[in-house]
Amino acid sequence: MEITTPIGLVLALVAILGGTVVHGSHLSSLWEPSAFIIVVIGTFAATFVQTPLKTFLASLKLAPLAFKPPADNAEATLKDIVEWSNVARKQGLLSLEATAEAQADPFRKKALQLLVDGTEAQVLRDVMETEIDQTEEHDIKSAKVFEAMGIYSPTLGICGAVLGLISVMSHLADPSKLGAGIAAAFVATIYGIGTAYLLYIPLSAKLQTFVRRRSHVQTLFVEGIVAIANGENPRNIEARLLAYLK
Repeated sequence: MEITTPIGLVLALVAILGGTVVHGSHLSSLWEPSAFIIVVIGTFAATFVQTPLKTFLASLKLAPLAFKPPADNAEATLKDIVEWSNVARKQGLLSLEATAEAQADPFRKKALQLLVDGTEAQVLRDVMETEIDQTEEHDIKSAKVFEAMGIYSPTLGICGAVLGLISVMSHLADPSKLGAGIAAAFVATIYGIGTAYLLYIPLSAKLQTFVRRRSHVQTLFVEGIVAIANGENPRNIEARLLAYLK
């Protein structure tokens, strides 16, 4: 569980709601249906125009990583690599076949299976690095959907404020409606800036961080498997891969 994500969301609400109360306004003043429609629905509309459906759906599947990221098991991975290199050195690569079959992670299972099958080290590296690159590119593109939403949202907030002020101008003959009308107009700006800088952009940045960290651990794994394929000394493998733990 990535505890900083829910903590951050709660603090964001506290900042907005608490600030409203401290300034002497009612919390009800933050609810403005027209502003919600313009900013929130408008942001999704712009995102749909920009983003293919497949990419948008992939971004929704990726979002839970902000709360439950992939396990950062670099140290455990290094330990496994060293253990497997010792086994392969003493008993041969085929002795790792059962280990390959037992892997729950498809990426690790594929790399180990290529190793057991006697795949040439350079070919093994090329295959697995291509998979890392393509998966990372796909997931980074999905994470950037939220970044795009963070770009559109403030602008739509301004649009909502302008539309609200236009409505206010139509009631200049009734001064009693001006104050409430102007306040409602600027709620749209709060929606736009708040959702952009307290939700969409931070979410995108965190997802990209986790995606790159996953690729980093996978690269460590591939380097270790290739070293085993090359028959390197387990101590040398461990010494080289320790750099990935920094």
